[in-house]
Amino acid sequence: MLDRFAVARALREIGALLELEGENPFKVRAYENGARALEGLTEDLGALVAEKRLIEVPGIGAALAGKIASLHTTGRSDTLDRLRARHPPGMLELLQVGDLGPKKIAALHAELGISSLSDLEAACRAGRVAGVKGFGVRTQAKILEGIERLRARTSENRILLADALLEAGPLLLHLRATPGAKAVELAGSARRGRETVGDLDLVAASRDPAALADRLGAYPGARVLSGGDTKTTAVLPSGLKVDLRVVPPEDYPTLLHHLTGSKAHHVRLRGLARERGYTLSEWGLHRLSPRGEEPAAPPDPAAKVRIESEEALYRALGLSFVPPELREDTGEIEAAREGTLPEDLVRAEDIRGAVHCHTTWSDGRSSIEEMARAAEAQGMEYLTITDHSQSAGYAKGLSLDRLERQWEEIDRVQETVGIRLLKGTEADVLEDGTLDFPDSVLERLEVVVASVHSRLRMEEARMTRRLVRAVSLPIFKIWGHGLGRLLLEREQSAMKVEEVLDALAASRGAVEVNGDPRRLDLEPRWIRAARARKIPLVLSVDAHSAAALSYLGFAVTTARRGWARRGEVLNTLGPTEFSEAVRPAGRRGEGRIRPAL
Repeated sequence: MLDRFAVARALREIGALLELEGENPFKVRAYENGARALEGLTEDLGALVAEKRLIEVPGIGAALAGKIASLHTTGRSDTLDRLRARHPPGMLELLQVGDLGPKKIAALHAELGISSLSDLEAACRAGRVAGVKGFGVRTQAKILEGIERLRARTSENRILLADALLEAGPLLLHLRATPGAKAVELAGSARRGRETVGDLDLVAASRDPAALADRLGAYPGARVLSGGDTKTTAVLPSGLKVDLRVVPPEDYPTLLHHLTGSKAHHVRLRGLARERGYTLSEWGLHRLSPRGEEPAAPPDPAAKVRIESEEALYRALGLSFVPPELREDTGEIEAAREGTLPEDLVRAEDIRGAVHCHTTWSDGRSSIEEMARAAEAQGMEYLTITDHSQSAGYAKGLSLDRLERQWEEIDRVQETVGIRLLKGTEADVLEDGTLDFPDSVLERLEVVVASVHSRLRMEEARMTRRLVRAVSLPIFKIWGHGLGRLLLEREQSAMKVEEVLDALAASRGAVEVNGDPRRLDLEPRWIRAARARKIPLVLSVDAHSAAALSYLGFAVTTARRGWARRGEVLNTLGPTEFSEAVRPAGRRGEGRIRPAL
């Protein structure tokens, strides 16, 4: 029996294999939609299958429901079996290589018999790929670079932050129920909010480490790999490794800080500690001997400085508190020393509106009313409806006629909900840098998110020109998922980000911090670059279902990693102020723009 995540992976495999065969893009997209629907389920999959209610889930039709039921109950699908039989096992891996799409893979298979990553690498290194029509020396070199990047990602064996937190949540609750456990917390890169995570580091405060070790071993499906007096290592059913460290409550703050990292941050702190006559390590903060000698490991308990919290540790080192998301040695030590570290980093409770939302009008799985009520239940004051524009045929993009009918539905729903609904679009940035709705339409919308969805592998100079033109348009626009990356799947598009940000700063617009766990785009260094140019930020959910409105937390974490302050984020404003700030035509005044297509 497969759980919903394993079934989602199987659906994506079906879609990928169909893509290799040149299947209709809408059919391929249906499997991706089904996978995302399963990942966002709030009900038990087994109950939905048993009660034959899968078709009630938006994004899942009758045919797909049958395949999901078969995968869940038997672990098999006739469709998947047939596709696997028609394609060598290595073909699917080829889709993960940058600069390779289904058509190119099919051409290489037909011309050179390439059916695996090793076949492809050998053919490139022998120069045979360059001789295939439509490729050439330059493409061959890019494919080799893509293979190297793919292997580097695979060797790291990392997973998305969202997946790691999904695993960590139930485990933390399980361990916190241990008698005598005073605290159990997540540490490591997951606590710092890094986009991907290699394993889970947990820190517990207790005087009975054996009880917590036993409790970890009793977690459903967990397998203990090793154990000691204070450390237990286990692997979860998903394959994710867990390291649990247990210390007495008085040592908990310093060990939590140490295991949160980053390594570079700690190296800097150890240097500061020595300047003040201390040594800092996983054992805590200790006074150096009069001769300044490093203590033994573990150090003499008599030299230990009592630290009651992470805040107290930073004070002892002459620093203001550094939040976990900032501990990357990117200037936070200097700012904490000078007292210039932002004290008003944006928080989830600061966000008043859900931005960048898709509905069943395009490729979303929830209706306008479902999205509105879900956002209202979460305490949001407004919701932007930004379904795909007319060029996005793969995502049921809206024609002008359908856009007008969607506006009519928004008006009807608005009369039944308290949350304010804003009419918008996620407009495709075309190859020449224009948007795919005419100005007369864009100016009548209330929100425009401008994103690249096609030709993501353009040469750097052309992509830069394309985006510079798009962000320079006189309307106010939000630059959506700017780098175009999919974490662990697709590298970012080649572009000179600084030039694009310079153009946006000189124009009318904002930059999106996208909360989709597969995107988390822009990355923190570019968020800081945008802030330095006084470009406002919008923290978006890029939600394709009501459940995905929870992606806001990932946008907030990513923004904090970029040092984003509350006043720099437009959707910390109320509905009227936000609407005024992002209105494409720049007009002022109350009331919604009526359809006039």
